Amino acid sequence: TTTLAFKFRHGVIVAADSRATAGAYIASQTVKKVIEINPYLLGTMAGGAADCSFWERLLARQCRIYELRNKERISVAAASKLLANMVYQYKGMGLSMGTMICGWDKRGPGLYYVDSEGNRISGATFSVGSGSVYAYGVLDSNYKWDLSVEDALYLGKRSILAAAHRDAYSGGSVNLYHVTEDGWIYHGNHDVGELFWKVKEEEGSFNNVIG
Repeated sequence: TTTLAFKFRHGVIVAADSRATAGAYIASQTVKKVIEINPYLLGTMAGGAADCSFWERLLARQCRIYELRNKERISVAAASKLLANMVYQYKGMGLSMGTMICGWDKRGPGLYYVDSEGNRISGATFSVGSGSVYAYGVLDSNYKWDLSVEDALYLGKRSILAAAHRDAYSGGSVNLYHVTEDGWIYHGNHDVGELFWKVKEEEGSFNNVIG
């Protein structure tokens, strides 16, 4: 798995691959690792697919209950805290989950990393999963706060592609999202094979750092 998210001037970019593995066996190439919690909040999945799917669906329910009770949307900070508190009760019991909660609230774009060990960290860039080191290589080299939307989307796509190219446990396709003030926008599913040749053609050599 490789998932990533980063904040920039125009919101949050969220990107994830779609490969699920069971040991060395590729179980699926079409897993949706970005969970749509509500029209303003997204969660990513890395670790055990069942754990991530279950806890983030439960989070979606809790966020809806919060809305009904308080007559306003839950903040990104509160949603991430809810998830961290829920999984912390099961610490040391074998849960496997590394997720990012991404959204937009009154404070602007929000991004939190939450995992099954009870960690919850706010930050500008995160990548989670077996291929995250490869994604960070591209992301850290090219990230800037005032990227244009087009460049930010390309950076998200390109970072996941680098991981899919090098990491045996990442691949399939890239699902791409952009969280804006008006909610998240889905920017399609991009097949890694097609994307590889397209990038190679555009950049001259796949190993060149993007400009």
